[in-house]
Amino acid sequence: MRFNQRLIACVVSAFFFVLPAMAQDQYPTKPIRLVLSFDAGGISDVLGRALAAKISGSIGQTMFVENRPGAGSTVAAAYVAGAAPDGYTVWLQDLTAHAINASLYKKLQFDPLKSFAPVTLVAYSPLMLTVHPSIPAKSVSELVT
Repeated sequence: MRFNQRLIACVVSAFFFVLPAMAQDQYPTKPIRLVLSFDAGGISDVLGRALAAKISGSIGQTMFVENRPGAGSTVAAAYVAGAAPDGYTVWLQDLTAHAINASLYKKLQFDPLKSFAPVTLVAYSPLMLTVHPSIPAKSVSELVT
């Protein structure tokens, strides 16, 4: 009889320890906002929408794109920095603009190093310098000259 009482006490105790863990929802339980720093139609928008569609399909929850352009990406940065740190607002940002803003603007509404946690590199975006074919330059130094 004493063994049965201990067994019952253990089962009831375990139930109370497990109950809070069972009550926790699995992430994500609601749509996720993917904030972009640039206007719709650009490379960031195209990449962001493709990424959101892929992530939505793999996590079983909607990820939607919200464009917040302006002030060299600081509008979106301030918005994301002020959002609840719950994983439901993420920011797809060009690294160079984010890194340069600290030296361009004397006062930012966020700390570029402390307000964000990097997750992953998503893509490389090569840039090229082009000129009209009538310009005889074949290099940057020739163009400058």
